[in-house]
Amino acid sequence: MRRAFPVVYVRDVGAALAFYADLLGWEEQYRFPADGDPGYVGLKRDDADLGLAHESWPRESMGLELGDGPRFELFVYVDDVDESLGRAQRAGAPVLAAARDMPWGERMACVADPDGNPVTLAAPLG
Repeated sequence: MRRAFPVVYVRDVGAALAFYADLLGWEEQYRFPADGDPGYVGLKRDDADLGLAHESWPRESMGLELGDGPRFELFVYVDDVDESLGRAQRAGAPVLAAARDMPWGERMACVADPDGNPVTLAAPLG
């Protein structure tokens, strides 16, 4: 099997799962451990895969310490930027950039996930 996908290190896997599944439509494909609080969850959305791992994993497995800043930016195409932005706001996600039309032909907005990582919401104009 030849594929690649990002793994995001998060403080609370359950909170991150709620954000990505409930607000952005990702579907849980795998969970470890199967019972109790997950340490890792694998998600799928159309042809894209995303992993959510507890922030302790890089320290335990590789001896790496994580910094306090954003750990990635995820760019997500949605059907309606304004509707998706509104749902994220109502769920308490901080807005990092208001919805605006870009000169290259997309409407974009940016919110923060539960760990403060930027998640850009985008859709083609017209």
